Amino acid sequence: MTGGGPENSAARDSGRVITLSVDAMGGDKGPTAVTAGVGRFLTDHPAARVLLHGPEDQLAPLVARKPWSDRVTVVHAEQVVAMTDKPSHVMRHGRETSMWSALDAVRRGVAQACVSCGNTGALMAVAMLQLRKAEGVNRPAIACLWPSHNPSGFNLMLDAGADIRADQDDLLAYALMGSAYSRIGLGVARPRVGLLNVGVEEHKGRAELKVANDLIGRAARRGGFDYIGFVEGGDLPSNRVDVVVTDGFTGNVALKTAEGISRLITGLLREAFNKTVLSKFAALLAYTSLGRLQTRVDPRRVNGGVFLGLNGTVLKSHGSADATGVASALGLAHQLAAAGFAEKLAAQVAQAVALAQDAGNVPAQPPAAAGETDKA
Repeated sequence: MTGGGPENSAARDSGRVITLSVDAMGGDKGPTAVTAGVGRFLTDHPAARVLLHGPEDQLAPLVARKPWSDRVTVVHAEQVVAMTDKPSHVMRHGRETSMWSALDAVRRGVAQACVSCGNTGALMAVAMLQLRKAEGVNRPAIACLWPSHNPSGFNLMLDAGADIRADQDDLLAYALMGSAYSRIGLGVARPRVGLLNVGVEEHKGRAELKVANDLIGRAARRGGFDYIGFVEGGDLPSNRVDVVVTDGFTGNVALKTAEGISRLITGLLREAFNKTVLSKFAALLAYTSLGRLQTRVDPRRVNGGVFLGLNGTVLKSHGSADATGVASALGLAHQLAAAGFAEKLAAQVAQAVALAQDAGNVPAQPPAAAGETDKA
Protein backbone atom coordinates (compact mmCIF):
# COMPACT_ATOMS: atom_id res chain seq x y z
CA MET A 1 0.00 0.00 0.00
CA THR A 2 1.16 3.52 -0.73
CA GLY A 3 2.37 5.28 2.39
CA GLY A 4 2.40 3.73 5.82
CA GLY A 5 -0.63 1.47 5.61
CA PRO A 6 -0.85 -2.27 6.25
CA GLU A 7 0.69 -4.69 3.80
CA ASN A 8 -1.15 -7.70 2.44
CA SER A 9 0.42 -10.41 0.32
CA ALA A 10 -2.81 -10.85 -1.64
CA ALA A 11 -2.44 -7.34 -3.03
CA ARG A 12 1.05 -8.13 -4.26
CA ASP A 13 0.55 -11.68 -5.49
CA SER A 14 -2.95 -11.63 -7.02
CA GLY A 15 -2.73 -12.50 -10.69
CA ARG A 16 -5.86 -10.63 -11.78
CA VAL A 17 -5.85 -7.03 -12.92
CA ILE A 18 -7.53 -4.78 -10.37
CA THR A 19 -9.56 -1.84 -11.68
CA LEU A 20 -10.50 0.96 -9.29
CA SER A 21 -13.36 3.40 -9.93
CA VAL A 22 -12.47 6.91 -8.74
CA ASP A 23 -14.74 9.93 -8.28
CA ALA A 24 -12.35 12.68 -9.40
CA MET A 25 -14.58 15.63 -8.45
CA GLY A 26 -15.52 15.17 -4.79
CA GLY A 27 -12.50 16.52 -2.93
CA ASP A 28 -11.91 20.00 -1.52
CA LYS A 29 -8.74 20.32 -3.60
CA GLY A 30 -10.47 19.43 -6.86
CA PRO A 31 -9.52 16.98 -9.59
CA THR A 32 -5.88 18.08 -9.71
CA ALA A 33 -5.09 16.54 -6.32
CA VAL A 34 -7.12 13.42 -7.06
CA THR A 35 -5.40 12.91 -10.41
CA ALA A 36 -1.97 13.43 -8.82
CA GLY A 37 -2.86 10.78 -6.24
CA VAL A 38 -3.94 8.43 -9.01
CA GLY A 39 -0.56 8.94 -10.63
CA ARG A 40 1.33 8.09 -7.45
CA PHE A 41 -0.81 5.01 -6.92
CA LEU A 42 -0.35 3.74 -10.48
CA THR A 43 3.40 4.30 -10.25
CA ASP A 44 3.50 1.97 -7.24
CA HIS A 45 1.02 -0.53 -8.75
CA PRO A 46 2.08 -1.06 -12.38
CA ALA A 47 -0.60 -3.70 -13.08
CA ALA A 48 -3.56 -1.69 -11.75
CA ARG A 49 -6.05 0.31 -13.81
CA VAL A 50 -8.29 3.27 -12.92
CA LEU A 51 -11.63 4.54 -14.20
CA LEU A 52 -11.63 8.30 -13.53
CA HIS A 53 -15.11 9.85 -13.39
CA GLY A 54 -15.88 13.51 -14.03
CA PRO A 55 -16.14 16.15 -16.78
CA GLU A 56 -13.90 14.95 -19.61
CA ASP A 57 -12.80 18.46 -20.57
CA GLN A 58 -11.32 18.91 -17.09
CA LEU A 59 -9.84 15.45 -16.59
CA ALA A 60 -8.36 14.67 -20.00
CA PRO A 61 -5.66 17.41 -19.83
CA LEU A 62 -4.66 16.23 -16.32
CA VAL A 63 -4.13 12.68 -17.55
CA ALA A 64 -2.64 13.34 -20.99
CA ARG A 65 1.02 12.55 -21.64
CA LYS A 66 1.61 11.00 -18.22
CA PRO A 67 3.67 7.79 -17.97
CA TRP A 68 0.60 6.01 -16.60
CA SER A 69 -2.06 7.57 -18.84
CA ASP A 70 -2.57 4.35 -20.82
CA ARG A 71 -3.93 2.72 -17.64
CA VAL A 72 -6.51 5.45 -16.94
CA THR A 73 -9.88 5.64 -18.64
CA VAL A 74 -11.77 8.93 -18.26
CA VAL A 75 -15.51 8.32 -17.86
CA HIS A 76 -17.46 11.48 -18.64
CA ALA A 77 -19.88 12.65 -15.95
CA GLU A 78 -21.12 16.21 -16.30
CA GLN A 79 -22.34 16.98 -12.78
CA VAL A 80 -20.66 17.04 -9.35
CA VAL A 81 -22.02 16.30 -5.87
CA ALA A 82 -21.29 19.28 -3.64
CA MET A 83 -20.45 18.92 0.05
CA THR A 84 -23.61 20.90 0.84
CA ASP A 85 -25.94 18.63 -1.18
CA LYS A 86 -28.41 16.62 0.86
CA PRO A 87 -28.24 12.84 0.35
CA SER A 88 -31.95 12.71 -0.51
CA HIS A 89 -31.44 15.27 -3.28
CA VAL A 90 -28.51 13.32 -4.74
CA MET A 91 -30.51 10.08 -4.69
CA ARG A 92 -33.31 11.74 -6.70
CA HIS A 93 -31.30 13.94 -9.05
CA GLY A 94 -27.71 12.66 -9.02
CA ARG A 95 -27.63 10.15 -11.88
CA GLU A 96 -25.38 12.39 -13.99
CA THR A 97 -22.82 13.02 -11.24
CA SER A 98 -19.28 11.66 -11.03
CA MET A 99 -20.08 9.98 -7.70
CA TRP A 100 -23.05 8.08 -9.15
CA SER A 101 -21.00 7.05 -12.18
CA ALA A 102 -18.11 5.80 -10.02
CA LEU A 103 -20.39 3.62 -7.90
CA ASP A 104 -22.24 2.35 -10.96
CA ALA A 105 -18.98 0.90 -12.30
CA VAL A 106 -18.73 -1.30 -9.20
CA ARG A 107 -22.39 -2.27 -9.48
CA ARG A 108 -21.86 -3.37 -13.10
CA GLY A 109 -18.73 -5.32 -12.19
CA VAL A 110 -16.32 -3.35 -14.38
CA ALA A 111 -14.41 -2.16 -11.29
CA GLN A 112 -13.62 -3.98 -8.04
CA ALA A 113 -13.76 -0.97 -5.69
CA CYS A 114 -14.85 2.67 -5.62
CA VAL A 115 -12.99 5.58 -3.99
CA SER A 116 -14.43 9.06 -3.47
CA CYS A 117 -13.37 12.17 -1.54
CA GLY A 118 -16.91 13.53 -1.74
CA ASN A 119 -19.93 14.11 0.48
CA THR A 120 -20.01 11.22 3.01
CA GLY A 121 -23.78 11.15 3.47
CA ALA A 122 -24.45 11.22 -0.25
CA LEU A 123 -21.81 8.55 -0.93
CA MET A 124 -23.34 6.21 1.64
CA ALA A 125 -26.89 6.86 0.41
CA VAL A 126 -26.06 6.28 -3.25
CA ALA A 127 -23.91 3.26 -2.39
CA MET A 128 -26.80 1.68 -0.49
CA LEU A 129 -29.13 2.44 -3.41
CA GLN A 130 -26.83 0.99 -6.07
CA LEU A 131 -25.01 -1.81 -4.25
CA ARG A 132 -27.63 -2.60 -1.61
CA LYS A 133 -26.97 -3.54 1.97
CA ALA A 134 -25.66 -7.00 2.69
CA GLU A 135 -28.13 -9.46 4.15
CA GLY A 136 -28.61 -8.93 7.87
CA VAL A 137 -27.10 -5.42 7.99
CA ASN A 138 -29.38 -2.69 9.28
CA ARG A 139 -26.86 0.16 9.21
CA PRO A 140 -23.57 -0.05 7.27
CA ALA A 141 -20.55 1.36 9.07
CA ILE A 142 -17.36 3.19 8.12
CA ALA A 143 -14.24 1.44 9.41
CA CYS A 144 -10.99 3.40 9.74
CA LEU A 145 -7.43 2.42 10.57
CA TRP A 146 -5.95 3.82 13.78
CA PRO A 147 -2.15 3.85 14.36
CA SER A 148 -1.39 1.64 17.35
CA HIS A 149 1.24 -0.34 19.24
CA ASN A 150 -0.01 -3.63 17.80
CA PRO A 151 2.35 -5.69 15.58
CA SER A 152 0.38 -4.69 12.47
CA GLY A 153 0.83 -1.03 13.39
CA PHE A 154 -2.92 -0.39 13.32
CA ASN A 155 -6.17 -0.91 15.16
CA LEU A 156 -9.58 -0.74 13.54
CA MET A 157 -12.41 1.54 14.68
CA LEU A 158 -16.00 1.55 13.48
CA ASP A 159 -18.33 3.36 13.02
CA ALA A 160 -16.36 6.48 12.00
CA GLY A 161 -19.40 8.45 10.85
CA ALA A 162 -21.76 6.52 8.58
CA ASP A 163 -24.66 6.96 11.02
CA ILE A 164 -24.79 8.87 14.29
CA ARG A 165 -27.22 6.27 15.69
CA ALA A 166 -26.49 2.68 16.63
CA ASP A 167 -28.57 0.38 18.81
CA GLN A 168 -27.38 -2.84 20.44
CA ASP A 169 -28.03 -4.95 17.33
CA ASP A 170 -26.08 -2.50 15.15
CA LEU A 171 -23.14 -2.59 17.57
CA LEU A 172 -23.18 -6.40 17.46
CA ALA A 173 -23.10 -6.29 13.65
CA TYR A 174 -20.21 -3.78 13.80
CA ALA A 175 -18.27 -6.15 16.05
CA LEU A 176 -18.75 -9.04 13.64
CA MET A 177 -17.93 -7.00 10.54
CA GLY A 178 -14.97 -5.31 12.24
CA SER A 179 -13.46 -8.61 13.35
CA ALA A 180 -13.86 -9.94 9.80
CA TYR A 181 -12.06 -6.86 8.39
CA SER A 182 -9.28 -7.29 10.95
CA ARG A 183 -8.76 -10.90 9.87
CA ILE A 184 -8.93 -10.20 6.12
CA GLY A 185 -7.22 -6.80 5.94
CA LEU A 186 -4.79 -6.83 8.86
CA GLY A 187 -4.07 -10.54 9.16
CA VAL A 188 -5.14 -10.82 12.80
CA ALA A 189 -6.10 -14.48 13.27
CA ARG A 190 -8.36 -13.92 16.29
CA PRO A 191 -9.11 -10.21 16.77
CA ARG A 192 -9.72 -8.73 20.19
CA VAL A 193 -12.88 -6.59 20.16
CA GLY A 194 -13.72 -3.84 22.62
CA LEU A 195 -16.83 -1.66 23.00
CA LEU A 196 -16.05 2.05 23.51
CA ASN A 197 -17.54 3.48 26.69
CA VAL A 198 -16.92 6.13 29.36
CA GLY A 199 -15.38 3.49 31.62
CA VAL A 200 -14.54 -0.19 31.71
CA GLU A 201 -16.93 -0.99 34.56
CA GLU A 202 -20.03 -2.92 33.45
CA HIS A 203 -22.45 -0.59 35.25
CA LYS A 204 -21.30 2.43 33.24
CA GLY A 205 -22.74 3.68 29.95
CA ARG A 206 -26.06 4.02 28.17
CA ALA A 207 -28.64 1.22 28.26
CA GLU A 208 -27.97 0.08 24.68
CA LEU A 209 -24.25 -0.22 25.45
CA LYS A 210 -24.97 -2.53 28.37
CA VAL A 211 -27.19 -4.73 26.20
CA ALA A 212 -24.61 -4.69 23.38
CA ASN A 213 -21.93 -5.67 25.88
CA ASP A 214 -23.88 -8.85 26.62
CA LEU A 215 -24.77 -9.57 22.97
CA ILE A 216 -21.18 -9.22 21.75
CA GLY A 217 -19.95 -11.39 24.59
CA ARG A 218 -22.42 -14.11 23.59
CA ALA A 219 -21.42 -13.91 19.93
CA ALA A 220 -17.65 -13.98 20.49
CA ARG A 221 -17.10 -17.73 20.59
CA ARG A 222 -18.90 -18.45 17.32
CA GLY A 223 -17.77 -15.19 15.76
CA GLY A 224 -14.11 -16.12 15.92
CA PHE A 225 -12.96 -13.21 18.09
CA ASP A 226 -12.12 -12.46 21.73
CA TYR A 227 -14.30 -9.91 23.47
CA ILE A 228 -12.47 -7.86 26.10
CA GLY A 229 -15.50 -5.83 27.20
CA PHE A 230 -15.68 -2.07 27.54
CA VAL A 231 -12.68 0.04 26.50
CA GLU A 232 -11.98 3.75 26.90
CA GLY A 233 -10.67 6.38 24.49
CA GLY A 234 -7.12 5.82 25.66
CA ASP A 235 -7.29 2.24 24.40
CA LEU A 236 -7.80 3.27 20.75
CA PRO A 237 -4.04 3.27 19.97
CA SER A 238 -3.13 0.58 22.51
CA ASN A 239 -2.07 -3.05 22.06
CA ARG A 240 -4.91 -4.17 24.32
CA VAL A 241 -7.47 -4.32 21.51
CA ASP A 242 -7.61 -4.86 17.72
CA VAL A 243 -11.14 -3.64 16.93
CA VAL A 244 -12.99 -0.80 18.71
CA VAL A 245 -16.76 -0.63 18.22
CA THR A 246 -18.80 2.54 18.71
CA ASP A 247 -21.59 4.62 17.16
CA GLY A 248 -20.85 6.96 14.27
CA PHE A 249 -21.17 10.19 16.26
CA THR A 250 -18.66 9.15 18.92
CA GLY A 251 -16.33 7.56 16.37
CA ASN A 252 -16.25 10.59 14.09
CA VAL A 253 -15.54 12.97 16.97
CA ALA A 254 -12.74 10.69 18.19
CA LEU A 255 -11.23 10.45 14.70
CA LYS A 256 -11.31 14.21 14.00
CA THR A 257 -9.89 14.93 17.48
CA ALA A 258 -6.99 12.52 16.93
CA GLU A 259 -6.21 14.03 13.54
CA GLY A 260 -6.20 17.52 15.03
CA ILE A 261 -3.88 16.47 17.86
CA SER A 262 -1.56 14.79 15.35
CA ARG A 263 -1.27 18.03 13.39
CA LEU A 264 -0.79 20.02 16.62
CA ILE A 265 2.08 17.80 17.81
CA THR A 266 3.73 17.91 14.38
CA GLY A 267 3.51 21.71 14.36
CA LEU A 268 4.82 22.06 17.93
CA LEU A 269 7.78 19.78 17.18
CA ARG A 270 8.62 21.78 14.06
CA GLU A 271 8.39 25.03 16.04
CA ALA A 272 10.56 23.68 18.87
CA PHE A 273 13.29 22.37 16.57
CA ASN A 274 13.42 25.65 14.65
CA LYS A 275 13.73 27.76 17.80
CA THR A 276 17.53 28.09 18.08
CA VAL A 277 20.68 27.10 16.25
CA LEU A 278 21.26 24.26 18.73
CA SER A 279 17.71 22.96 18.34
CA LYS A 280 18.13 23.02 14.55
CA PHE A 281 21.32 20.99 14.91
CA ALA A 282 19.48 18.55 17.19
CA ALA A 283 16.74 18.23 14.55
CA LEU A 284 19.37 17.40 11.96
CA LEU A 285 20.76 14.63 14.18
CA ALA A 286 17.24 13.28 14.79
CA TYR A 287 16.09 13.73 11.20
CA THR A 288 15.68 10.02 10.40
CA SER A 289 13.84 9.25 13.65
CA LEU A 290 11.56 12.27 13.25
CA GLY A 291 10.76 11.14 9.71
CA ARG A 292 9.71 7.71 10.98
CA LEU A 293 7.54 9.33 13.64
CA GLN A 294 5.87 11.62 11.11
CA THR A 295 5.09 8.66 8.87
CA ARG A 296 3.48 6.77 11.75
CA VAL A 297 1.20 9.63 12.85
CA ASP A 298 0.48 11.31 9.49
CA PRO A 299 -3.33 11.03 8.96
CA ARG A 300 -2.84 11.15 5.18
CA ARG A 301 -1.08 7.79 5.21
CA VAL A 302 -4.01 5.96 6.80
CA ASN A 303 -6.59 7.79 4.70
CA GLY A 304 -9.60 5.82 3.58
CA GLY A 305 -12.65 4.76 5.57
CA VAL A 306 -14.08 1.46 4.31
CA PHE A 307 -17.87 1.12 4.04
CA LEU A 308 -18.75 -2.20 5.67
CA GLY A 309 -22.09 -3.91 5.14
CA LEU A 310 -22.57 -3.30 1.40
CA ASN A 311 -22.49 -5.70 -1.55
CA GLY A 312 -19.31 -4.10 -2.88
CA THR A 313 -16.14 -2.33 -1.74
CA VAL A 314 -16.40 1.45 -1.26
CA LEU A 315 -13.81 3.72 0.36
CA LYS A 316 -14.40 7.27 1.57
CA SER A 317 -11.28 9.42 1.40
CA HIS A 318 -11.04 12.64 3.38
CA GLY A 319 -12.48 15.58 1.49
CA SER A 320 -9.30 17.55 2.24
CA ALA A 321 -6.97 14.76 1.04
CA ASP A 322 -3.96 15.76 -1.01
CA ALA A 323 -2.15 13.53 -3.51
CA THR A 324 -0.51 11.52 -0.71
CA GLY A 325 -3.86 10.91 0.98
CA VAL A 326 -5.60 9.93 -2.25
CA ALA A 327 -2.80 7.52 -3.16
CA SER A 328 -3.05 5.95 0.30
CA ALA A 329 -6.80 5.42 -0.07
CA LEU A 330 -6.33 3.89 -3.51
CA GLY A 331 -3.64 1.60 -2.15
CA LEU A 332 -5.98 0.32 0.53
CA ALA A 333 -8.78 -0.16 -2.01
CA HIS A 334 -6.42 -2.16 -4.23
CA GLN A 335 -5.34 -4.31 -1.30
CA LEU A 336 -8.91 -5.13 -0.31
CA ALA A 337 -10.01 -5.81 -3.89
CA ALA A 338 -7.07 -8.15 -4.49
CA ALA A 339 -7.93 -10.04 -1.30
CA GLY A 340 -11.55 -10.57 -2.40
CA PHE A 341 -12.63 -8.55 0.60
CA ALA A 342 -16.25 -7.91 -0.40
CA GLU A 343 -16.97 -11.60 -1.02
CA LYS A 344 -15.29 -12.74 2.19
CA LEU A 345 -17.03 -10.08 4.25
CA ALA A 346 -20.41 -11.08 2.78
CA ALA A 347 -19.83 -14.60 4.08
CA GLN A 348 -19.01 -13.17 7.52
CA VAL A 349 -22.13 -11.02 7.46
CA ALA A 350 -24.24 -14.07 6.62
CA GLN A 351 -22.76 -15.71 9.70
CA ALA A 352 -23.58 -12.56 11.67
CA VAL A 353 -27.28 -13.03 10.93
CA ALA A 354 -27.25 -16.47 12.52
CA LEU A 355 -25.20 -15.21 15.44
CA ALA A 356 -27.59 -12.33 16.08
CA GLN A 357 -30.53 -14.74 16.05
CA ASP A 358 -28.81 -17.19 18.40
CA ALA A 359 -27.17 -14.64 20.69
CA GLY A 360 -29.89 -14.92 23.28
CA ASN A 361 -29.42 -18.68 23.55
CA VAL A 362 -25.60 -18.82 23.76
CA PRO A 363 -23.79 -18.35 27.10
CA ALA A 364 -21.91 -15.08 27.16
CA GLN A 365 -18.12 -15.12 26.95
CA PRO A 366 -16.74 -13.23 29.96
CA PRO A 367 -14.54 -10.31 28.92
CA ALA A 368 -10.96 -11.50 28.54
CA ALA A 369 -8.44 -10.19 31.01
CA ALA A 370 -5.88 -7.82 29.56
CA GLY A 371 -3.03 -10.14 30.45
CA GLU A 372 -4.71 -13.05 28.65
CA THR A 373 -5.10 -11.30 25.29
CA ASP A 374 -2.42 -8.62 25.07
CA LYS A 375 0.08 -9.19 22.30
CA ALA A 376 3.79 -8.63 22.57
